[in-house]
Amino acid sequence: MSDYGLPLEFGTFITPGNDPASTAVALAELSERLGYDLVTFQDHPYQPRFLDSWTLISYVAARTERVRLAGNVLNLPLRQPAVLARSVASLDLLSGGRIELGLGAGGFWDAIGAMGGERLEPGQAVQALDEALQIIRGIWDADERRPLNVLGEFHAVHGAKRGPAPAHPVQIWLAATR
Repeated sequence: MSDYGLPLEFGTFITPGNDPASTAVALAELSERLGYDLVTFQDHPYQPRFLDSWTLISYVAARTERVRLAGNVLNLPLRQPAVLARSVASLDLLSGGRIELGLGAGGFWDAIGAMGGERLEPGQAVQALDEALQIIRGIWDADERRPLNVLGEFHAVHGAKRGPAPAHPVQIWLAATR
């Protein structure tokens, strides 16, 4: 097993089922009581049996005190990068620096298309992910006074104001295939 020089952490991967909605929250609270480091929620916004993961993460952040939280992984084709960047930074500030960002390039294209997302080929999805990362990191760079301009094929911002910066250096975990 490789040693990356980081401490070993333990977490849970919770399905955000909505029947009943309280189950996912109770599992996250239990994970914190048991001493886990991280609670993550899968994100399939097109799945009617699931709660919206970002809303659930926000609610769980208010119900917990220590455990870090993340989507595993948030569905980028259905989440606008500049708005997502501000959402992550905002919740990180409100939660005392407990939010990480898991981001997926997309995979269930029929379901994504049914919800209004653009169907992409694998290489395009990776390119869109790269463009989104430029925007997200640019929004978080609140010390930079110049407006953010990113002109990508799939994501673009023109003169976006930067900030807020997250409370801590948010880790970004990626899932994509090419």
